[in-house]
Amino acid sequence: MIHPIGTDTEQVSVYLDDTYLAEIDTRVIATGKRDGTSWAAVEQCPFHPQGGGQPADRGWLDDEEIVPVRDHESGLVVAMAPEGGSLPPFTEGQPVRARIDLRTRMLHAALHTAGHLVEAMGQRQGWEKVGNNHFPGQARIEFLMPEAETRLADPQGREEVTATLQAAVVEAIKDDLPVFARNDGERRRMVHIDDLHAVPCGGTHVRSLADLAEVTVTGLKVKKGRIRVSYTAAHRSA
Repeated sequence: MIHPIGTDTEQVSVYLDDTYLAEIDTRVIATGKRDGTSWAAVEQCPFHPQGGGQPADRGWLDDEEIVPVRDHESGLVVAMAPEGGSLPPFTEGQPVRARIDLRTRMLHAALHTAGHLVEAMGQRQGWEKVGNNHFPGQARIEFLMPEAETRLADPQGREEVTATLQAAVVEAIKDDLPVFARNDGERRRMVHIDDLHAVPCGGTHVRSLADLAEVTVTGLKVKKGRIRVSYTAAHRSA
């Protein structure tokens, strides 16, 4: 994903190409303020901002801790000081080292990929996804409740369907399906789990399902015409 800044300078979202890139030497290409707080944007941006159900990375510019935020006016991902803090006066053209907390990134990527996997297994049940949250401790996929769905009317039926989803997730991980991104004919970034699932997505993801650990469908609830499937996931240790 590339965001134009001026006539000859662009920001490249390198986190879309390499989930596991922990740091990069780059340069400041824009500075500004948002709600009175200063920010800086870098040319090769490794920072994933909050969006698409995924939390923001934890990151640093040189030794300054930052929070990446999407600036909707410029379209840039900008590095801001944490709430209550401030950044030093970065200047355009200044060389900087941008880095992320890789352990946090790997957790976010695992939760996001596991969410796509749960979505795929829900679609196998004939359900349509209508919502998602990939935050640690809150991860869930929500589906529209089909009128013909009768299995979820009682606790036993919900337990049986939950077990079916869990078994399907475990089997896919055992098959170690590859996870990759490609642009479609409309130039949308599509994230694929091999031939099992594909969806437009701007998040970070693991390289293959074997990188996932502790993927558990922890609950299934039905409320106001929606099926909420909660889950947990972690990244497998190297």
